[in-house]
Amino acid sequence: MESNKKDSTNFDRRDLFKSGLVLVGGALLSTARKTSLITSDAKTSRSKVTTKRKLGGTLEVSSIGLGVQNMSRTYQTTIPTRNEMYNIIRTAFENGVTLFDTAEAYGPFEVERILGEALKGIRNSVVIETKFGWNIDQKTGQRLPGLNSRPEHIKLVVEGMLNRLQTDRIDLLYQHRVDPEVPIEDVVGAIKDLMTQGKVLHYGLSEPGPKTVRRAHAIHPVTAIQNEYSLLWRGPEKTIIPLCEELGIGFVPWSPLGVGFLTGAIDENTRFAQGDIRGIESRFSPDNLPANLALITFLKNWANKKRATPAQVSLAWLLAQKPWIVPIPGTTQMAHIMENIGADSVRFSVDELIQFNHELSEINIKGARLPESVQVFSDVEAPEKK
Repeated sequence: MESNKKDSTNFDRRDLFKSGLVLVGGALLSTARKTSLITSDAKTSRSKVTTKRKLGGTLEVSSIGLGVQNMSRTYQTTIPTRNEMYNIIRTAFENGVTLFDTAEAYGPFEVERILGEALKGIRNSVVIETKFGWNIDQKTGQRLPGLNSRPEHIKLVVEGMLNRLQTDRIDLLYQHRVDPEVPIEDVVGAIKDLMTQGKVLHYGLSEPGPKTVRRAHAIHPVTAIQNEYSLLWRGPEKTIIPLCEELGIGFVPWSPLGVGFLTGAIDENTRFAQGDIRGIESRFSPDNLPANLALITFLKNWANKKRATPAQVSLAWLLAQKPWIVPIPGTTQMAHIMENIGADSVRFSVDELIQFNHELSEINIKGARLPESVQVFSDVEAPEKK
């Protein structure tokens, strides 16, 4: 039985942001201001992923994947209908998407169940990536304090993942965050045991410290790093992306649309629902948001030039950075999955990319990407093995 039914008002997520609606205690509060989204026939006529890329030189996936994190609970704290999420996942596959991203922490557990159910009958035609690492009670799903990458816990987590995903192997298993109390040598050792058993085929790290990447890679090749990366947050360009290039590791940007910002759906009047993490990210604060909208003006100009949407231009820019970068935009809206995968057909010429990057360099983003309480889990180095 589905946990709730689709709201009869059928508000679209991006329309919701644009009109300045705020969800408070289940009630929708609207500002008087209403604006329409940019539309273009060209933006929906090329909705198919036709190209492939390789992560770590070996794992072939569609150039654009699908992140399913919010399919049990959206940023706005609403609960999507289960059947519609199945439909979105299947539609993505039918239009060329073969990489699907989830994690035990999403739900917890529930999003893995949604993905497993949706992929029945096509499991052998797709790549599933999921993540372990948060301290979650495997019986109750209760979130406990901190992280947990103890080898025995990893193996227990993977058994639960296989069950929820209705599969016999995980194509790409990430450590969701580096555990400061467990040597990476122990973590990779546990993953290698799972590989020997055929339960895990490839592994990766999310938001790791660079020294930890090198240590892990020396034990067994890392297939991919998953970090936040977009036109809104370009931090990985300093260290992690060059490191991936040096070691032959693929790179999978999470939040490639800047948690919705790069779609052009957020404006200076937007305020976020209680429980929406963007409400406590200083880059979206009332003080910083107006200045950061210069990036959206820039994107809309380029979207008009390319006969695309701001979201498509944002994803196309990521694809143009390196041939081993594979973004995983997430959505709970059918129109948005079709829009996002259409980015595979948007191309930059060499001259266009030079001009784009020159104009981009003149835009300064204000505010931090994450609250400090969340940021503290990123760029962590695992302790030395004693």
